[in-house]
Amino acid sequence: MFREAAGIGGLDIQLVYFRGLSECRASGWVAQSDKLADLMSRIDCRGGQTQIGKVLSHARHEHARRKVQALVFVGDAMEEPIDALCQAAGELGLLGVPVFMFQEGTDAVAENAYREIARLSRGAYCRFDAGSAHQLGELLRAVAAYAAGGIKALADLSKKRSAGAQKLLAQLK
Repeated sequence: MFREAAGIGGLDIQLVYFRGLSECRASGWVAQSDKLADLMSRIDCRGGQTQIGKVLSHARHEHARRKVQALVFVGDAMEEPIDALCQAAGELGLLGVPVFMFQEGTDAVAENAYREIARLSRGAYCRFDAGSAHQLGELLRAVAAYAAGGIKALADLSKKRSAGAQKLLAQLK
């Protein structure tokens, strides 16, 4: 993902995660893959309800401070009021912050919500299998290309037969 973005102009990433009853945290912005990997390796999973609304709200606040090119969400569930999430997604869409919703598994409630969030924000939705790290990697590389260079960079990656880029490009046109 970082290599793809580096060829276009670079990429800064902020890791936002939630867990437990009400914990939702954001890292600082990082531009190196080893720093992101280190941040991710220190996070452990804990039971609790989803907090997608907090993630969307955080992206809106960050965008007010510095331009956010895209938000990527990877998840498998959704337990929040859909109308509130749709409103937050629509606001991000109006700001030009597309949300790329990547779903692990087949939960129908999550799929419906993820598709609506992607649609309202002018982003994209894709599902991947739990064992398909390669597929998720391709999707993340495609978003990195988009965030660093827009539709043109995503189209260029798609021409290289990137399945992730092709999936996202088909939804963003």
